[in-house]
Amino acid sequence: METHPPLTDRECAELDAHWRALNYLAAGQLYLRDNPLLREELRPEHVKPRLLGHWGTCPGLGLVYTHLNRVIGLRDLDALCVWGPGHGAPAVLAGSWLEGTFGEVWPDVGRDEAGMARLFGGFSFPGGLPSHTAPVVPGSIQEGGELGYSLAHAYGAAFDNPDLLVVCVVGDGEAETGPLAASWHSNKFLDPVRDGAVLPVLHLNGYKIANPTVLSRLPEGELDALLRGHGHEPLYVTAEPDTPAPHVHRAMAAALDEALERIGAARRAAREEGSAERPRWPAIVLRTPKGWTGPHDVDGTPVVGTWRSHQIPLARVREEPEHLRALERWLRSYRPEELFDGDGRPRPEVLACVPRGERRLGANPHANGGRLRRSLPLPDPAAFAVPVEKPGASSHEPTRVLGGMLRRLLEDTEERRDFRLMAPDEAESNRLGEVFEATPRAWQGATLETDRNLGPHGRVMEVLSEHLCQGWLEGYTLTGRHGLFTSYEGFATIVASMVTQHAKWLQSAREVPWRAAIPGLNHLLTSHVWRQDHNGFSHQDPGFVDHVLNKSPDVVRVYLPPDANTLLYTADHVLRTTDVVNVVVAGKQPCFDWLGPEEARAHCARGVGIWEWAGTERPDGEPDVVLACAGDVPTQETLAAASLLRDRLPELAVRVVNVVDLTRLTPRSRHPHGLPEAEFDAVFTRDRPVIFAYHGYPWLIHRLTYRHAGHERMHVRGYRESGATTTPFDMVLRNDMDRYRLVMDVVDRVPGLAVRAAGLRQEMQDVRNRHHRWVREHGTDLPEVAEWRWPG
Repeated sequence: METHPPLTDRECAELDAHWRALNYLAAGQLYLRDNPLLREELRPEHVKPRLLGHWGTCPGLGLVYTHLNRVIGLRDLDALCVWGPGHGAPAVLAGSWLEGTFGEVWPDVGRDEAGMARLFGGFSFPGGLPSHTAPVVPGSIQEGGELGYSLAHAYGAAFDNPDLLVVCVVGDGEAETGPLAASWHSNKFLDPVRDGAVLPVLHLNGYKIANPTVLSRLPEGELDALLRGHGHEPLYVTAEPDTPAPHVHRAMAAALDEALERIGAARRAAREEGSAERPRWPAIVLRTPKGWTGPHDVDGTPVVGTWRSHQIPLARVREEPEHLRALERWLRSYRPEELFDGDGRPRPEVLACVPRGERRLGANPHANGGRLRRSLPLPDPAAFAVPVEKPGASSHEPTRVLGGMLRRLLEDTEERRDFRLMAPDEAESNRLGEVFEATPRAWQGATLETDRNLGPHGRVMEVLSEHLCQGWLEGYTLTGRHGLFTSYEGFATIVASMVTQHAKWLQSAREVPWRAAIPGLNHLLTSHVWRQDHNGFSHQDPGFVDHVLNKSPDVVRVYLPPDANTLLYTADHVLRTTDVVNVVVAGKQPCFDWLGPEEARAHCARGVGIWEWAGTERPDGEPDVVLACAGDVPTQETLAAASLLRDRLPELAVRVVNVVDLTRLTPRSRHPHGLPEAEFDAVFTRDRPVIFAYHGYPWLIHRLTYRHAGHERMHVRGYRESGATTTPFDMVLRNDMDRYRLVMDVVDRVPGLAVRAAGLRQEMQDVRNRHHRWVREHGTDLPEVAEWRWPG
């Protein structure tokens, strides 16, 4: 194996100069608002009035930044770094400022004394820079505000990027989270031929906010066995508070060189020699003291190497003169006069290891993935649409129909490889099995004769971890590629917090002018609440939609296509979007076909529409009642109720409204997809009762519509946490969303019907009671329900 010579004394000195400069800049951001180069004695007014931020992890992150610069320049690497520790932004900001990328994207923060002062003064200050690696930080693809996702993001970035090296710094506190613990398995899905490489750097600095970290206290043999058990070959770099800097730099350089040589050997074996064996990828374990190079103790209490250095080691520098002097001694210990010239610019020896152009960590285009985004070659949905001679005359499984379109998309992106499907062991269960005619499941492990659809170059990612599927897709889209995550609806809430973080990233990124738009983050939720009758109550939860719609309206969209053709056109739409989180809820069970291809296209474009063929409106007046619906099962129950009303109350003018885009229900002032007031009134009327059958929790519809005039006339039926292992119709009846209950609601709410149609209401209640007895005796739904067809 090729080896690289050890560092020369000059290289070691240059690396140390860069690292000291980075540490100085990181510490300066925590404390200073003026006097950035300490040209005069430090005074209280030079210090920020509120000290916010985290020091403990910064020196270790800075060491990684410095040494990545060296190997990138030396080997001409295309490299991206994912910074896992949540509050490590001062180190990353310092690195991007030193290399010049920060001043390029934010010209008023250039590489001079004035720019340094703005960098310091803006950190953790109102209107300034956050303490996480947010979208304003060049080179970042995740904020890290919530820990656990860095390694999954790193692998997502590496998929289908064969020349990319993704280094991922994993904090030892972060390593205790469930998503990160599962992420170590990602190497079993990394294709050494067509994917990039991921180099984890496990940063052990010993403590979280106030407690030791688990991995830092493991005996080295146990930690080594853990990492080897995950399929890695670990390399160790250890620094103590008094370890001489040259020793640390030489050890870190040697570890990185060794890791890169192992990665190169694995790639050559797979790409040139045809090896099919899964590589044992390297990982670096970097053990450094918490708060390294900072104040050793404060008021006689140890700080370096303890939890006390996690945030602000010297907290009372404006009030305590001795603390102020200690801060000045700390900052001057980096010898800033050796690092910056008279104008505050980094000296040449500080920048000797910094790469040029887009090779700089802050300038790599993969970290601004919209720059690399290409529109997908989406096939025409009409080519996969099902024929519909008349509404309700046929039925199909919507997601199975969609599977055909996704298969074509996977075929058409085989060469460019910028589309993937993520599924927690559910692609076939969710009726998307046709995709396997285009590509197998990604798999680098052993295979048996009985296995199906496994392959080393597959682009369907299946692992029984919603966290991994979500994290991989986020990393994939953040670096400019497209994808779809499909899951059982009831388990989507497992990743709700991850979606929150991504939505916040998107919202913040929209305010950063140099961030290019990235592909939408697309979720297909199926095996949904109304057809989990066989799996029971534990699988019945439509709450993911509620969670998503709590986020900024600029970045969230929710769609409920009622049949196969509307699902095709909805999918076509969401796969074209950028800078949003899309949620599509659709069924996998046989569903009536309501709209032909052209009608489906138009209906999806509107997002909400009147189905004139389903109602009994008079052409010369308003309806007496509006039956609205959103979702496939609510649509079926609404149309069944409309059919009953047509037969039993033919004089009643009924309007049927179907909603595909749920955000159309909000006022235009509250969401960019919202209906203007006049359009909302035209569809739902201003004064007639609206009976709304909704897929999920009914109060969401009230929340979306409450600012519209006449909101009080809207009566919503939906899921009310009444579930069991039962029959499909019993599910809707248990939750009072069945067709008979909807007819009763019409009788109760249309003026004059309560007396005139009392007999019909009683009849509907009798049918409900009969169903209750029937289903417990026969275990099936009533024949008139199971065999129902739209009479039109």
